[in-house]
Amino acid sequence: MRIRIIPVTPFQQNCTLLICEASNKAAVVDPGGDVDQILQAIKEEQVEVEKIFITHAHLDHAAGTHNLATQLNVPIEGPHKDDIFWLDGFAMQSQMFGFGPVTKFTPDRWLEQDDTVTFGNVELQVLHCPGHTPGHVVFVDHNSNQALVGDVLFRGSIGRTDFPMGNHDQLITAIKTKLWALPDDMEFVSGHGPKSTIGKEKKTNPFIF
Repeated sequence: MRIRIIPVTPFQQNCTLLICEASNKAAVVDPGGDVDQILQAIKEEQVEVEKIFITHAHLDHAAGTHNLATQLNVPIEGPHKDDIFWLDGFAMQSQMFGFGPVTKFTPDRWLEQDDTVTFGNVELQVLHCPGHTPGHVVFVDHNSNQALVGDVLFRGSIGRTDFPMGNHDQLITAIKTKLWALPDDMEFVSGHGPKSTIGKEKKTNPFIF
C-alpha cells in the first residue's frame, strides 16, 4: 500500500489517498474539505477509489465526506458509532471551527474494534482508540507496516481532549494498550504534521509516561 498525503482545510489536515499498487484501486481517508484538491490527486494517480474511511467526525477530517462520496459514488466506512454526537452536531461544529455550511452524512458502516476494512487487495485492521473523540478509530496495514492514526498520536504530541466528550485518560490508555502493541518500526501518518514511528514515540513522546 502506498500513501499520498493531501493537506486540506485551514487546519492542514492530512487527508490521505491509500493506493493498492497491485490493483490500482484506492481509498480516501478523512476528506475534511478542499474536495477539488482530493479529486485532482485521484486524477493524477489514475486510480479508482472504492471507499471512504473516516477516523473521527471532527469537521477538519469529515466535512467533505458527503460531497466526495456523492461525486465518486462510493460507500463511507467509519468512524465508531460513539462519534454520532459529532456527526449530529455538524452545524455546531461549523460555528466552532469557522467552517462554512457542511452536509451531514451517515456512514454506510460503523466500525468496531478489530473490524477490517478493504479496498483492492489491501486489508486494514481497525482499532477503536477513544479519547480525542469517543468514536475515534485507527487503520493499520500490517502488510506494509503503516498506520493511519488520525488525531490520537502525533510526532512528539498527542490528541487534544478538551473538546466535548474528550477524555485524556481514555486517550492515554488507547495509546498504551493498542498503538504501543504495534511494531516499533511501524510508520504512521497523523491527522496533522509529519510522520513518525511507533518506536520513536514510545521513547521520546513527552506526553505519554
